[in-house]
Amino acid sequence: MNAARRDLSTKDTPTMEALEALTTRASPLALGEPGPDGAAIEVMLGAAARAPDHGRLHPWRFIVITGNARHALGDVFAAGLHRREPDASPAILDKERAKPLRAPLVVIVVARVRDHRNVPAIEQVVSAGAAAQNILVAAHALGYGGFWRTGAAAYDSGIKEALGLRVQDAIVGFLYLGTVAVPAPSLPRSAPAEFVVYWTGPAPVAQATTAPNFSE
Repeated sequence: MNAARRDLSTKDTPTMEALEALTTRASPLALGEPGPDGAAIEVMLGAAARAPDHGRLHPWRFIVITGNARHALGDVFAAGLHRREPDASPAILDKERAKPLRAPLVVIVVARVRDHRNVPAIEQVVSAGAAAQNILVAAHALGYGGFWRTGAAAYDSGIKEALGLRVQDAIVGFLYLGTVAVPAPSLPRSAPAEFVVYWTGPAPVAQATTAPNFSE
């Protein structure tokens, strides 16, 4: 469960400890009003801008959508689905149109990828992904909830155009942010040992095909 929302009107307002925010954040099942206010949005975007950034390219862009603009985004989503699936039923299109209404605030995180001899495109996209994660963790630390979505809409050139993006820009995610209405289900924590090996040097040739051994 998220902490109580923080009052950002004073500099002395306590905030959630960093490690607590990192280790307790989870994607809620549903969000509602109120959404983050202007001060909270500024804090979240400030955290996003501290993402690792090879070459200081600042490859991230953030499109903030609130209020009636969510309905306009829903129309863009529905139009994109209709282009991709001309036989989609009205009910399916209505469901697509309603997606931006799942939260009072939507932040679209974009990697504005450019050619750079020292910073390949994947690093720029990963940097934008780190920025998106910083937004979610900052929202949690401020007492809000958030979840990350992509889907076909993230890769639709017509949707990119409607958002003022270039074809080569990458929509890393649609972040839905608001007050937790239905919290995330309780899930067991994975032990780090399931995903980690400590490398001590090249494996002998005979073992090279089996090391490291991550369980599936």
